Amino acid sequence: MDLLGNLLLGLSVSLSPDNLLLCFGGALIGTLIGVLPGLGPTATVAMLLPLTFYLPPVGALIMLAGIFYGSQYGGSATAILVNLPGESSSVVTCLDGHAMARQGRAGVALATAALASLFAGIVTTILIAVAGPPLAGVALAFGPAEYVSLMLLGLIGAVTLAHGSVVKAIAMILLGLLLSMVGTDVNSGDTRFTFGLPQLYDGIDFVPLAMGLFGLAEIISSLEQTGGAGQTTARIASLWPKREDVRQAWPATVRGTVMGALLGILPGGGATLGSFAAYSLEKKVSRHPERFGHGAIEGVAAPEAANNAASQACFIPMLSLGIPPNAIMALMIGAMTIHGITPGPQIMAKQPELFWGMIASMLIGNVILVILNLPMIGLWVRLLRVPYGYLFPAILVFCCIGTYTLNNSGFNVLLMALFGVLGYALRKLDCEPAPLMLGFVLGPMLEENLGRALLLSGGDPTVFATRPISGSLLATAALLLILMVMPSVRRRRDEAFKDD
Repeated sequence: MDLLGNLLLGLSVSLSPDNLLLCFGGALIGTLIGVLPGLGPTATVAMLLPLTFYLPPVGALIMLAGIFYGSQYGGSATAILVNLPGESSSVVTCLDGHAMARQGRAGVALATAALASLFAGIVTTILIAVAGPPLAGVALAFGPAEYVSLMLLGLIGAVTLAHGSVVKAIAMILLGLLLSMVGTDVNSGDTRFTFGLPQLYDGIDFVPLAMGLFGLAEIISSLEQTGGAGQTTARIASLWPKREDVRQAWPATVRGTVMGALLGILPGGGATLGSFAAYSLEKKVSRHPERFGHGAIEGVAAPEAANNAASQACFIPMLSLGIPPNAIMALMIGAMTIHGITPGPQIMAKQPELFWGMIASMLIGNVILVILNLPMIGLWVRLLRVPYGYLFPAILVFCCIGTYTLNNSGFNVLLMALFGVLGYALRKLDCEPAPLMLGFVLGPMLEENLGRALLLSGGDPTVFATRPISGSLLATAALLLILMVMPSVRRRRDEAFKDD
């Protein structure tokens, strides 16, 4: 009954006219920006963050969640229509989704992606509602030592489960931690890495870093890849799947949802690992694996369901523990901080309207996405044909205005430009910026809890190993590192991300 009562409370919040409008607006704008090739959910949420500055906290988070879902669906649309994934988790959707588009079945592929995502979204939202409160209860037993160990596990998990070079991912996390230390030390009052610039005494703002690393860098990369021209899109014939399509797609959708929800909870897991794992599973269980890569509808349904399930499962550690498992959740925690909300287990008891309103808005947002997007597929296709030389300057101006209005500071706009160049350089060097963002967000929390743990233990570093929960988390982190150095595990990890 508590669960039902809490969900009803959440629905009463999320179905209020203002919040419903914000959820709808977030899903619409998120899809509008996310449908542009190269602009994945992380870049879209980072660029649209300023839209929520002056909204009430609950409405702001509901709108950001809507932007997140919308941009994710937009990324899948470009993967199917023009074979350009908006984000890494949509890479496997290209394989069969674009093959279906070339066969004149783009509408069926887009509808399958939307309906599989809707199913996964509803199931995972219920999972969050069920699993969140018990997990938050466990989190209340956490002390500073446990939080330090949990954050270390999250950072190591992000390295282990991310694709690409492990060494580069570790370097990105260290760079993020260093950037988080810029400013004035709250304990000693000394300034660190400010280079005599008074604008840096309060540290680097989250918004220019996120918008530069993800927004500007993505725009530069997209312009470079396309030469400023629009995309040639596939012709869309029928929209709705036939009975045979549904028969083939629904088991894959269920398996993808389970796989995505399980992997999404893991620190650093996220949507990418879920979609790759779900696609590999479908190929293994299929009686005709040779169909994959040539327009198999299961190859669209499974990764899209897993993608959405994993993305929403990431909210479990973020909402109940206050620990972001990936860059998107780091952006959400940054948005919470901007609105004066302290993420963590206490949020459920102190601000139930916010917690349950956000969970209920996930249900509403997924339904809105399907209602909104299926009739508007033609519009998104036409948007893709607009030359980016006209479209991206408008987005750039919006980013500059949003960053400037944060503190009415031109210095933040310069910082955003600087981080945009840094983000572009990192892409050229094949370094993912997501671990950097995780390190930047977790850095202050890690430093604060490390100081507290050592203060409470009288400077005894063994406190991290002798406390049961902390010791277990550190042992898990050590196990992950050991697994990573085993040649067979490294080889399988590399193969998993080369399925494309």
